[in-house]
Amino acid sequence: MNLGQKKTIVAITMGDPAGIGPEIVIKTLQEKEIYEICNPIVIGSINILKKAVSILDVNLVFNKIESPKEAICKFGNIDVIEPVEYNYDNIKFGAVQADAGRMSYAYIKKSIELGMNKEVDAVATAPINKEAIKAAGVPQVGHTEIFQELTNSEYALTMFSVRNLRVFFVSRHISLKAACDYATKERVLQFVININKELSKLGIMNPRIAVAALNPHGGDGGMFGREEIEQLIPAVEEAKKRGINAVGPVPADSVFHLGLQGKYDAILSLYHDQGHIACKTLDFERSVTITLGLPFIRSSVDHGTAFDIAGKGIASAVSLIEATRLSAKYSKMMKEVNEIYK
Repeated sequence: MNLGQKKTIVAITMGDPAGIGPEIVIKTLQEKEIYEICNPIVIGSINILKKAVSILDVNLVFNKIESPKEAICKFGNIDVIEPVEYNYDNIKFGAVQADAGRMSYAYIKKSIELGMNKEVDAVATAPINKEAIKAAGVPQVGHTEIFQELTNSEYALTMFSVRNLRVFFVSRHISLKAACDYATKERVLQFVININKELSKLGIMNPRIAVAALNPHGGDGGMFGREEIEQLIPAVEEAKKRGINAVGPVPADSVFHLGLQGKYDAILSLYHDQGHIACKTLDFERSVTITLGLPFIRSSVDHGTAFDIAGKGIASAVSLIEATRLSAKYSKMMKEVNEIYK
């Protein structure tokens, strides 16, 4: 079937089948807006999705397909690619299981295959469980690492998108003490270079990139630390010499407010919580992760598998709805730029 030339094709991975992924996928595809802005295709298990439908007490039709070309993409019908077959009856909601880890990994691998073959334009991922994929023998620790390695990408930039804020991170899952030492001139400069490159691919030309300060008041001339003087200012100055519209370091207690006001196109946060707290306080459910640097756009919810409420039908789908919407939006932006510069 013709999927519509102007709509992006978004593959939605079901995530860990023992978590809330199946439920929020169903809830997401009950939103008519999703079908208006993109052609969604689920990569997962029809049997598990049927369990979620039963829990949610909704009426939907499943269309099992082998390729996006076979998709109907019609509201009320869910097109599903099922890359693996396990004994789904053994999967129990709310528990870490190796089979669940194997299934969620298989869904990710299939989405990457489709993205690399240009059969889908973007991927939106429901949450996986790190313990489950580890039990399944998956070598990577999480989604971002899997996507970067399996696409052979030089880097994978994590961008938080909430309202008009775009926040990137120098470091994520390391201790705060280690993160302070990690924010060197070389690393900060490379991140600024990569951010400039990736935003340009989205049509955001000459983006104004603010580098957050590490210390209170930006160190106050060295009174509260010398990281700004020795690492951050030199990184920003070098970026400027390379023609990049970088500013900073901007004190962290104001940079996110200024970004929200539209002063910056992007903010480089120096460590995990510096950016996470700002974004999640602004709008917890709509803080969505976008991965840039891959051959295609990948978006993700910014919450976990929520095993404590899995199978109860009460999980909110707001984050996955937003992730799907943004993956379609950014993918369309990238395609438009590619068309211009063909």
